[in-house]
Amino acid sequence: MNIKKHLIFLLLSICFSSQITFAQTTLSLEDALTYALSNGEAVRKAKLDILQGAFKVKEVRAGALPQIDGTVTLNNNILSQQFLLPAAIMGGEPGEFVAVKAGTTWSSLAQVQLNQQIFNQQVFAGLRAARASEEYYRLAAQLAEENIIQQVATNYYQVIITRQQLAVIDANIDRVLKLEKIVSSQYEVGLAKKIDLDRVKVNSSNLKTQRQELLNSVSQQENLLKYYMGMPVTEQIVIPEASLKALEETVQGRISDANFNVNNLSSYLVLKKQEELLNFQRKAFLAEFYPKLSLGANYMYNTQSNKFNLYTNNALNYDMSAVTLTLKFPIFDGGAKRAKLRQADIDIEKTQVDIEDSSNALQMAYENAKMQIKNSLSTIETQNDNKILAEEVYHSTENNYHNGLASLTDLLDAETELVSAQNSYNQALLNYKVAEIELIKSQGNIKSLINE
Repeated sequence: MNIKKHLIFLLLSICFSSQITFAQTTLSLEDALTYALSNGEAVRKAKLDILQGAFKVKEVRAGALPQIDGTVTLNNNILSQQFLLPAAIMGGEPGEFVAVKAGTTWSSLAQVQLNQQIFNQQVFAGLRAARASEEYYRLAAQLAEENIIQQVATNYYQVIITRQQLAVIDANIDRVLKLEKIVSSQYEVGLAKKIDLDRVKVNSSNLKTQRQELLNSVSQQENLLKYYMGMPVTEQIVIPEASLKALEETVQGRISDANFNVNNLSSYLVLKKQEELLNFQRKAFLAEFYPKLSLGANYMYNTQSNKFNLYTNNALNYDMSAVTLTLKFPIFDGGAKRAKLRQADIDIEKTQVDIEDSSNALQMAYENAKMQIKNSLSTIETQNDNKILAEEVYHSTENNYHNGLASLTDLLDAETELVSAQNSYNQALLNYKVAEIELIKSQGNIKSLINE
């Protein structure tokens, strides 16, 4: 019976662990970036902007095509208008008048109108602007993708480093718990003071508090990562243990030799496209000073009757048609068009200032990223040496403590320095990766991270 119970418990445990495994998503950096490009909020909105831009082009293009409208009206003249005529016309007495009813009880007019723009600079300028706006939305979508790649990649590495800091704390807690047992045993036989045991317990408690803070930090950073990716924050993710090793292996001391070219950067190209669109807007305002020539045509079919038998042979039916050529030209509008034109000039000047500022800022980001990578490489090398040295110092101090050649204070200090050196090394790794991501983005190659 006990064997049967154990088997049932084992099967339930396997099923339960399988459910947990299936509920989690193992997430490499490439997986995270690919998911973000399909589900990120900014990217999805940018794709909708592209679709909306295509419809705007169709809307503007329609203004240059023939416009055809049909109208049908039906009138019931409840009280018809009357005209006064001399009675003599009707054989009456001279000097008297009679009222004559005008029109019929029922009437209807069916009309088809056509209008075609022949010369309208506003329509033509708007069409060119609409085509340029398609390119603008495409560039904006590309910029959104690059921004989300940078956000996701940076946060992904932040999660890795924080998890590594958690591993450092866990290892330190294990060492302190072992030390606590040793000191407790020494205290029981009178070889250690109570204050020594208390110090170790306080150290252990502080480490556990730090561990809880790091656990909270990891959860928050993972939620932020999922938010950037467009993934439900309730979904569980697992970042492979190999990610830290892969991170260390990418620190090769290489700095891309690709030259900085601001014309390769989406953020700069978006501003240049904005400037182009503003110039089209100015041309549209300028076009208001030009005359407009349009061709119109209409066909009307009129039917009238005192009975409701319209559009039949018993009604009075007749049709009309006309072709019109309309030339409209502005004379005076109080200076409104000139004011709009001047506003457009100011908008263009402001955008040009933004372009200059953006170019300088992007150049600065590129130079700073190169400098940060160089500094980070030097720091990583130094901190790695410090970490190795701190490990040696700790193990040597631990050995001396067990042999009575070092005090508990020396051991706790060595332990603190070891944790600090390990965390400093991990932070240097993160700083390097953040700078590397910024450098790649400043060269216009941020999407290369997907295939890294």
